[in-house]
Amino acid sequence: MTPNRKRSAVAALRERFGVSERRACTVVGIHRSTMRLTPAPVTTEEAELRAWLRKFSTDRPRWGWRRAAKMARRAGWQVNNKRIRRLWRAEGLRVPQRRRKKRLTGIGVAVGAMSPIRPNVIWAMDFQFDTTADGRTIKMLNVIDEFTRQALAIEVDRAINADGVVDVLDRLALTHGAPRYVRFDNGPEFVAHAVSDWCRFNSAGSLFIDPGSPWQNAFIESFNGRLRDELLNSWRFDSLREARVIIEDWRIDYNANRPHSAHGELTPTEFALQWATTHQPQVA
Repeated sequence: MTPNRKRSAVAALRERFGVSERRACTVVGIHRSTMRLTPAPVTTEEAELRAWLRKFSTDRPRWGWRRAAKMARRAGWQVNNKRIRRLWRAEGLRVPQRRRKKRLTGIGVAVGAMSPIRPNVIWAMDFQFDTTADGRTIKMLNVIDEFTRQALAIEVDRAINADGVVDVLDRLALTHGAPRYVRFDNGPEFVAHAVSDWCRFNSAGSLFIDPGSPWQNAFIESFNGRLRDELLNSWRFDSLREARVIIEDWRIDYNANRPHSAHGELTPTEFALQWATTHQPQVA
């Protein structure tokens, strides 16, 4: 509890129960000299920063004070983490807590040796599900580049069969070129044979993960969690068309505005551009 809140608690105790200031301060746990200290007036700069934090919390309800501090500095504020944390708590801002899911267990083996070293080496793919307001299911096919963390595509439809998966891969290959490997779930739902055939026809390798071992596809599982936490859990789609538009807007925003600590707080788009600029062939 902050000193200002403790002062308010002391005032409430004295007003409601008629106790002395000494007794109220003892109950609340605040020194009497702190109680009598006049808080410094709020400066214009701090008021503007507090307003920015409130707006940030409204726009990004699933982002906490640490990410708020990073985004504040990107927005031009000269602030450190301690000040942002203090103002964040003073404004009563917090990320709503969700129940933690039970950890999955399995018999899989680590695949850390297949870590990407440049863009377009490994694409990770997975399905995700949600519903529209009428209770009908929508299915999403998420595809990311494991090196840049870019969300290459989120295909949204009522059902996505083997032909739909291949169409998405063909469309991405026309834009980015075929990857060296595709990592995906070797389950019956993912139509593994169709994806394996596509990989063979496009000179790409296929990396299967063991059933019940999502950690072997950690990058896409992390992306799925962000999509679920930041959008799907807080939005009710009225139709398939609305879901497609809003999810695509979220994908673009994720690539352009969401910094990653693994990339030195660069967004996926910024990191991909930086890598391309740094590693482009030298002109003779």
